[in-house]
This record gives sequence, C-alpha cells and structure tokens, in this order.
Amino acid sequence: MEFSSKIIEKAVEAFAGLPGVGKKTALRYVLHLIKQDVQDIEQLSKLITQLKTDLRFCVKCHNISEQNECDICSNPTRNQSVICVVQDYRDVLAIENTGLYKGLYHVLGGLISPLEGITPSNLNIETLVNKLSSGQVQEIILALNATMEGETTSFYIFRKVAPYSVKLSTIARGIAVGDELEYADEITLGRSITNRIPFDSMLKK
Repeated sequence: MEFSSKIIEKAVEAFAGLPGVGKKTALRYVLHLIKQDVQDIEQLSKLITQLKTDLRFCVKCHNISEQNECDICSNPTRNQSVICVVQDYRDVLAIENTGLYKGLYHVLGGLISPLEGITPSNLNIETLVNKLSSGQVQEIILALNATMEGETTSFYIFRKVAPYSVKLSTIARGIAVGDELEYADEITLGRSITNRIPFDSMLKK
C-alpha cells in the first residue's frame, strides 16, 4: 500500500498494530480522523494518554480502576464471601452486564499457557490464595474460558486452594467448550453463573 504522506503511513501502521485491525480498516480510521476538528483530536489524544497515566489496578482484585480500590471491591452491598475468578477486565464487564452476580472478583491477568511462556508466577494466583487465610471467603467461582488454557488454570487453582475449607465451583457449561466469556450472550452467561456446579464434579467426568 503506497501512501502520499509519511504521517499517514505511520498513523496507519500504528492503528494496524491494534488487535483485529487490518491496514484497510486502519486507513479508514486515519482518514476519518483527518476530517475531525482539532479539538476532537486533542480530546482523543488526551484520553489515550490517560489510559496509561490515570488508570491503575485495584489493590484487592486487580481489576482496572481509577482508584487504588475499584468500585466493586469498595461497594459494601457486594457479597464479600464469594469471589469470581476471571481472566481479565473484559470478563468482569461481561458478567456485570448480566446483573445476576453480586459477589466480588479476582482478575488473574491471563491464563496458564506454557507455549506462550505464561506460568502461574506470571498470574495473580498467590494473591487469590492469600485471601483465603482470613476465613471470610466461603466460595470461589472459576469463570474461566472453556479452553485448554482455561481448564489448566482452573485445575492449578483447584490444587492451590485444596488445603482451605472453601467451596470451589465453576460456571455451568452453557458456555460451549472453546468459547470465550466476553463473546457469550448475557442470558447464557447469566445462567452459567447462577447454575454453577462444584468444580470437583468436573474432574470425575
């Protein structure tokens, strides 16, 4: 693809570096931005910068937040005895959109994947286990993707929490094997959370 401007070329390359964005789509984005007012572009630039400067990870659950403690963890009406373990921020959004879950979350920041060099030490697993020492947590819900990486991570957590007297459950398989939570419709995902099953029953199959 030949460009008449180095600025356009570099902008297209920058957008094409985003997940799921090809060069043709990137070019459409760039041409759209060229037509916008300077104020709109400056506002967009400011927001992009704030993604790095003003956001942080919740000290309790590792969710993305503007404060040291996210709105969910600081909400006194949430059920403090139940923790839903998810891969990342997108899964928190998906489950929250169902309106059926009122407990807390714990964001792992990924899934165990030896092929990609992601080991348990790269994830927020130890901080999850540390939460169990207080005895306040009664149930952990494993809401991880129904993939090989998700199952591997779930089994690892199962072994880590085994010494504690805590109920370990997993979302019901309304989510098809191989599917990711963020793409599930709200009704299916909501039912999967509500009709969760003991994790050890999955191991017996």
